[in-house]
Amino acid sequence: MKIDVMPSLVQMDADELRKLTAEVKETVATGIQLPEARKKVFTVSDMWNIRRNARSASTMLRR
Repeated sequence: MKIDVMPSLVQMDADELRKLTAEVKETVATGIQLPEARKKVFTVSDMWNIRRNARSASTMLRR
């Protein structure tokens, strides 16, 4: 069985390492208005849908 083993240390120049680890200056977007999160109201139709789906799931298990 042949296995090619790669060295665990990566060889790179000091110049390349400095480029990779250089700090990147970024600006953060300001003045953005996010929409307000609205709390969903649980209605009778939501309860009806839950009950309807539960009944159909239980009839599928009885088969």
